[in-house]
Amino acid sequence: MASSWPKRYNVVALCFCAAFICYIDRVNISVASIAMADRFGWSETEKGFVLSSFFIGYMLAMGVAGWVSDRYGAKRVLGIAVVWWSLFTFLTPFAATASFGILIAARIAMGIGEAATMPASYGMFARWVPARERARSVSLFISGIPIGTLFGLIATGWIVAEFGWPAAFYVFGLVGLLWVPFWYFAVHDEPRKHPGISADELAVIGNLADQRNAKTSFPWRTFLRLPAFWALLINHFCSTMAMYIALAWLPSYFRDVQGLTISGAGLYSAAPWLSMFLMTNVGGWLADSMIARGISTTTVRKIMQISGLLGAAMFILLVQFAPTAGVAVLLLSAVMGFTALTVSGYGTNHLDIAPNHAGLLMGITNTVGTIPGVVGVALTGFLIDLTGTYNSVFVMVAGVNIVGAAIWALFASGERLVD
Repeated sequence: MASSWPKRYNVVALCFCAAFICYIDRVNISVASIAMADRFGWSETEKGFVLSSFFIGYMLAMGVAGWVSDRYGAKRVLGIAVVWWSLFTFLTPFAATASFGILIAARIAMGIGEAATMPASYGMFARWVPARERARSVSLFISGIPIGTLFGLIATGWIVAEFGWPAAFYVFGLVGLLWVPFWYFAVHDEPRKHPGISADELAVIGNLADQRNAKTSFPWRTFLRLPAFWALLINHFCSTMAMYIALAWLPSYFRDVQGLTISGAGLYSAAPWLSMFLMTNVGGWLADSMIARGISTTTVRKIMQISGLLGAAMFILLVQFAPTAGVAVLLLSAVMGFTALTVSGYGTNHLDIAPNHAGLLMGITNTVGTIPGVVGVALTGFLIDLTGTYNSVFVMVAGVNIVGAAIWALFASGERLVD
């Protein structure tokens, strides 16, 4: 007798775990780099290059990962990617000891592996997740980012303090390899190929799977003529600015500005990510509930995106006046909580406007959305060296958010626009 547990839940849960592993492997260097900078004598600008180099590989490989996932199977692509980036995580201490250039190359290679996480997962969701479960499923998946970051920051701070900075990369590099067998045995690319799936579940997702089975070419000209596509592209950039700067620089902010120890900086940096984890899932539930009550998808996507960007802009401007670490962490938690609402805005919009091309579309927009990880993270180090404070960084992020909200209000759509 077939299990009553829906198999699509396994897909969403394991994609969540992949995002979790992706971000514990990505964030550990944000804490470890404080000790690494002391060990190797890096300036803040050099540290910024180390933190941002990952995003070069991540950005360059994103579109290719999306195309390969849509064309040849997201399951295989994501499985190989996790093995790839886990190995380069493990090798990071050896690269750092060898030379600055080899470390940069290793971080770029790790970014190439992690580039598959988003497009491959969206490709799986396009095959498995019905429209009425989209915001909640995407929100659960994306919440692997803040909870992975939360865990990574706390654990890395403790590991570095107790065992030294190389140990953080060795431990986290092994975690992804434990995920791989579960992925290969529990998940299938197509619902109809899953031996344990029920007829009832196939009835729910059967039409969706049929749509995905048609390997259509990507309609570039159609997308380029759509204002909603450009709104999505620009808002992916705007929505990730605060997240990537926080990911790379929060521990340094709490150490340098608020005077905390490395372990204390890791602990305080974790709280905003807990806020983001909670609000990502609250936002997904709220968005799906509004749609179920008859509010148009376009209106819901605009409410979530605009409120998220403007709320985050307001609170990040207030951080520059925070007198204590306690006040700063509350304000930064509000920033990340509001940023989380955008997951139910731009973050779900790929599946709204073009479900048959969701993997590659995510690859394209996430390529642009990764630019803040390269330029924004490196520019942050430069601005800190130039001005001696983080205030100009806070103003920059707020300005980007306001621009994104205005563009989304004018041009976004929640309707299916591309077949």
